[in-house]
Amino acid sequence: MSEVVNRIANSPLVTLKLEEHYPEGERLVLDIKDQLFHGMILRERDFRNWVKEHDWSQYQDKHVAITCSVDTIIQTWAWMILEVKLQPYAKNVVFGTEEDLELVLWNQVLNAINWEEYADRPVVLKGCSDITIPTSIYVDATRRLMPIVKKLSFGEPCSTVPVYKRPVSS
Repeated sequence: MSEVVNRIANSPLVTLKLEEHYPEGERLVLDIKDQLFHGMILRERDFRNWVKEHDWSQYQDKHVAITCSVDTIIQTWAWMILEVKLQPYAKNVVFGTEEDLELVLWNQVLNAINWEEYADRPVVLKGCSDITIPTSIYVDATRRLMPIVKKLSFGEPCSTVPVYKRPVSS
């Protein structure tokens, strides 16, 4: 009887699991729609009073998206004031939706990865995950890996889809 050999375990393949880098922390959306006069206009005096009275400590160590879900014009200074107030408490403040916040957090993750660990190696960018990873993050990871890896695949080490192979130089 021949010995069973685990070819995947003995393979030079390196698996990059983006979910292992998922930024921890609660996400909150601060929607200022309730601060609009008649649901349409941001009045400076009212807004500044709300800012003064608001409990900013509730955002301690949280990732915060600041937005207005009502279709109206909000002056730039209002967003700047929110940033100033959130800065001492929040881990991150992003102007936009919860989806925008996730993209910013994932881009921070990509910026923190030591891509040189994958140089000249065959790499599998793991596809299945318990968390949702935006497609744009996989595309950006591919952009970062292409110049340095020998080969890039997507999926699981036991079932990969080839994505890129470095051309053989003559």
